[in-house]
Amino acid sequence: MSRPLVLPSPWQAMWGLLRRDLRLALRRKAEWLGVVFFFMLVAALFPLAIGPEPDLLQAIGPGVLWVAALLASMLSLGRLFEADHLDGSLEQMALSAAPLSWLVSAKVAAHWLMSGLPLVLLSPLLGMQFGLNPQALAMLALTLLVGTPVLSLLGAIGAALTLGVRGAGVLQSLLLLPLYVPVLVFGAGAVDAQLRGLGAQAHVSVLLALLLATAAFSPWACAAALRLALE
Repeated sequence: MSRPLVLPSPWQAMWGLLRRDLRLALRRKAEWLGVVFFFMLVAALFPLAIGPEPDLLQAIGPGVLWVAALLASMLSLGRLFEADHLDGSLEQMALSAAPLSWLVSAKVAAHWLMSGLPLVLLSPLLGMQFGLNPQALAMLALTLLVGTPVLSLLGAIGAALTLGVRGAGVLQSLLLLPLYVPVLVFGAGAVDAQLRGLGAQAHVSVLLALLLATAAFSPWACAAALRLALE
């Protein structure tokens, strides 16, 4: 008598995919280390180019670090679904019993853990060269902790919409940069407000609202775009 087939629950499928993507990322260290080095290089080159003027460095620091994090996050988006598309794993995900949107959430979480979280951890160290005070450094790390997942969630939509399209990198930039603007404005604005002693609670609240909205919307949009790309 054959035993009944037991399918994994959506949570089990999601957790299994997250662990698989993290293991693959650890084997391909050059991919996510490139993102981290890019962030560090951009943040380090600006003080060298502008000069040692403390007031100017402190004024531009939040914007420079946020733009560097934004561009670094975009570097790895092209590989978010591409490898799974090429080896057929994406088709298997679309045909599996687990909802595709849940699996997409696992892939976005793995992307953020490997390319977003290191930027959050490094940001206070890089912010010191711009003369940011401890309160501003803490606010910088907090805004990146809330904002970089939004960048990954929005970036996943762009990666899904351009999957298999020639010149996908340029299209992703055109699609995503306008969507990234509110995150950039409120993220850098929160640090600047903290520096000026104005309080950054409103900016952080907007970033949290953006995170909740994109977390609810992005996986469904990505799943729909991926199904269209697979047809």
